[in-house]
Amino acid sequence: MKFKLMELLRQNARLTNEQLAARLGITAEEVAQLLSELEASRAIYGYKALINPDAAGEEIVEAIVEVHVSPTRGEGFDGIARRIYRFPEVRSLYLMSGGSDFLLFMEAKSLKEIAKFITEKLATMDGVKETQTHFLLKKYKQDGVPLDGEESLERLPVTP
Repeated sequence: MKFKLMELLRQNARLTNEQLAARLGITAEEVAQLLSELEASRAIYGYKALINPDAAGEEIVEAIVEVHVSPTRGEGFDGIARRIYRFPEVRSLYLMSGGSDFLLFMEAKSLKEIAKFITEKLATMDGVKETQTHFLLKKYKQDGVPLDGEESLERLPVTP
């Protein structure tokens, strides 16, 4: 039941407990109890809205930064990650396999602000060896939601 509830919330976090209960075939009180348990266990971290800054009239520059680090004894990757994710510009931070150690998603009001963050805060941090910055040009899909207004993606026909 918890997995079904989480999937419904993943699709639309604005559903009321009554709407969730109707879809799950349980009471709104049972939904509230399940939500409390999921939040307490951190299976649900939080709820958020997908925002279109262009439609809101806000200029936002988004960047993905590959970060290469040298972890130190006693701190490892987790310590460096904690120092990086505390900056408000950092929206998401992931430890990765492959060529980069971390993948950092950030946003700012201008390219200049992103450059300043990287050159003055990130690149000068102890343990950071190298960064590579990629700027987002256009989003097509975010968190499972097509951003061009389509409700669902049509499956393309397969031809031999």
